[in-house]
Amino acid sequence: MKLPFYKYHGTGNDFILINNLSDNIHLTAMQISLLCHRRFGVGADGLMLLEPARGAYDYYMTFYNSDGAEGTMCGNGGRCLVAFADRMGLKNHHFMAIDGEHRASITEKSRDHARVRLQLRNVDSVNPYGKNSYVINTGSLHLVKFVSDVQARDVATEGAYWRRHSDFGKEGINVNFAEILDSGCLFVRTFERGVEEETWACGTGSVAGALAARIHTKSPINHWTVQTKGGNLEVEFQPQGNAFEQVFLTGGAVMVFKGEVELRTSAEK
Repeated sequence: MKLPFYKYHGTGNDFILINNLSDNIHLTAMQISLLCHRRFGVGADGLMLLEPARGAYDYYMTFYNSDGAEGTMCGNGGRCLVAFADRMGLKNHHFMAIDGEHRASITEKSRDHARVRLQLRNVDSVNPYGKNSYVINTGSLHLVKFVSDVQARDVATEGAYWRRHSDFGKEGINVNFAEILDSGCLFVRTFERGVEEETWACGTGSVAGALAARIHTKSPINHWTVQTKGGNLEVEFQPQGNAFEQVFLTGGAVMVFKGEVELRTSAEK
């Protein structure tokens, strides 16, 4: 079977996108992991299906991690899906994902690039976890650890340790190392579960870092710039004590290429 696909990235966080508005594409976990494999497939941090609306929404976002398992909310992926939906002819962006409803708008657009402002779920609380660390659910569960020199961190080793720490149960947690660079600006590096390595950016992790930074620094700033290895993101929010509403993630979504791939049913390489 020949499967049409598009390759997108959001600040270096890259995804395979598939139009499944006809609801006739059903992929196995092995097929997804093979497609995402960087040597034996297309290569990506995750795969998304643009699917028919469920209820009073414009469409549904189904997201899989590169290991083939269905993932929780992905902020960079959500922005890429919105840009992809626009390319597929859908101009309204009130959609559902695994963590609930989202709204988005495209604020800039050129041939292969869109700038997308995506609303994420409200955050009920930012919970301290030891010294200089916080646990936050921004649609995906994140640990944010503030460090003095984020570029020098061994994210592969430290991230893997905390990702599967017994404190976070069987599912584990995404791990973010954050350094506050200036007022309203921080740098975030993320070890993502499901990918099981550092990604060039993480949208929900960047949001978690910004919310934690506001609590950690007791700053009045509600609009943060988040630097990542793959580029810059913007995070806006309205604090309500230790909770946050009107949480928005803004950044680029770039169409890299499109193609067709022969679907395989085994791990033969």
